[in-house]
Formats: sequence, C-alpha cells, structure tokens
Amino acid sequence: MLITSINIIPEAPITEMVDIASHAEALGFDRCWVYDEGLATRDVYVTLGAIANATTRLKLGPGITNPHTRHPGQTAAAIASLDELSGGRGFLGIGAGGSLTLDPLGIERHRPLAAVRETMEACRRLWSGQPVELDGEHVRLRAATLGYGRADTEIWLAGRGPNMLRLGGAQADGVMLDFIHQQSLADYVALVRDGARESGRDARICYSTAVVTSDDDFEFVRPHMTYRLVDAPQSVKDALGIDAAATDRIRNALRGGIHAAAEHVPDEWIVPFVIAGSAQECTSQLGDLVDQHGFEEFLLPVFDMADNSAYLSRVASVLEKL
Repeated sequence: MLITSINIIPEAPITEMVDIASHAEALGFDRCWVYDEGLATRDVYVTLGAIANATTRLKLGPGITNPHTRHPGQTAAAIASLDELSGGRGFLGIGAGGSLTLDPLGIERHRPLAAVRETMEACRRLWSGQPVELDGEHVRLRAATLGYGRADTEIWLAGRGPNMLRLGGAQADGVMLDFIHQQSLADYVALVRDGARESGRDARICYSTAVVTSDDDFEFVRPHMTYRLVDAPQSVKDALGIDAAATDRIRNALRGGIHAAAEHVPDEWIVPFVIAGSAQECTSQLGDLVDQHGFEEFLLPVFDMADNSAYLSRVASVLEKL
C-alpha cells in the first residue's frame, strides 16, 4: 500500500502550518515532512514541535535538513528531542543543502557527499547511546554522548547526483526523489537501486512532486521551481534549454525572494517535473509512475496556497484512487 505524505514549506505563520498538518492527518496522510530552508522559512524544529503537539499519528521530520547550517550533533539532538516529544514519531531527512538555504548565509558546500555520509554516521552512533569519537572531513565529535535517542530512528536521504543517490541506496533507510525531471526518473531510481544492491539492502524510495489540477496550482508551484532549476544537474538544464545566462538570472533574482525570481521560469520548464491535468489524469499518471518504479511513498509538497485545506482535499481524492 502506498504511503502518502505532505511536505510543508513554512513560509506562513507556524499556527497555519499546524492547521495544515492536522488537516492532513484527518485526511489519512501518514507522514509530515517540513522544509528546512534557513532564513526563507520559519525554524524547522519549532514548527515540527508545534505539529507534534497537535497531532497523534503523523510521523515527523525535516524534509530536508543539511549538514551545514547546524552541527550534525545538534541535528541528532533535535531529531531525538522531536522523537521524544512526539512519542516515537520522529525521523531525519538529510541532503547536501541547496542555494535557497545556503546562499543567504554565505555557506558553500564543501565535499557534500562526505558531509552527508558523516552526518548519517554521527546521528546513528549518537542515537545508539554510546560515547562517540569521530574525526571526519566534516564532522568532529569528542566523547560525545546523547542519552535519549532511539537507535532505529529512520534516516531518509534526498539528492540528485549519482554518488549521492548511490549513497542513499547503500546507507540510508530510504531515498526521497524530489521534483525530478520525469524523463530522467528511471535513471535516478536505477542509481538508488544500484547502491542498495551493492550493500545487500532493499531500496525504499519516496517520490515527491506537485499535483497540479488548476491554473492556480500551477502558479503556486512556479516560484518553487526557481531554486530547484538553479540546482538542477547540467544534463537536465541542457534538456530544457537552460543556459548559464538563464541560471544566473534566476540566481540573481532570488536575492529578492522566490516570487521575484519566478518571472524568469516559463511554463515549459515546470511541466516536465509535476503531475498535471484533471484529477483523473493525475491519478493515472501518478499510478503509472508508482507501478513502473515501485515507489513506497508519495510526498506532496504544500506551498503557501490560497486555500491549503482545499488543495489537500483535492489531492487526497486523487491519491485515494491509486
């Protein structure tokens, strides 16, 4: 049975995020991820804590955080605290970090594969309750101990690069594929499964993209394609005809926020990444992708839409027919 989840980007007040999550739980969604986008959003862990207190069933975690804006030891402590508060519903979503998060903070990614790998190792060892000594390229711990973690807390990795996807298949509990160019989706899935096979693991994959059933939905997605297109692999940019000048225009416009940059994203750069059409067409398209690739989970991003509750209800009706 397909797991269904939401991923909230907390651009609006936290009370609104709590209402969205509570409505999603009532509709039967299983998991709530919350974007960690630094200064562009409300704090991810304050938001998750508020949602934990207002819900009883949703599994909760960042969707996604990174190794740079917080020390990985502090991330381990935050997830363990969330897990404790929620009665065992916490998980970690981790990735290398994108331009929307890191650029305003003046942070450059250095050896992202090592940073993510060492963060996963640090978290797992800290959650085990044993003292940890770690002298890595990115993570250093000195006789560090965390006495309240859950050793089997899940770690989900999100990424696009081949080595990152193989790492996710090999070492994470699951891999989240977010807004992937659909013509390339099979290649991404194959990389995850390659990594899992080499480690003798099962590949668990969560597929995330927007479900667009109206012009309004389409317009709410457009600003959130800005930073995704900037960070897209060069092969995807080439397929879409996005040259270096177009990338620079979007990146520079992002200094004024995602809505200012959205005017530089035409429709044809959005359609290949989303599920779009009538409700029936969306059910069929998504169902075909789930069957073809064996996805375990579908993750719906929820942006600051005019009526999030109505949007969630519309998409829930699409998902229940799968």
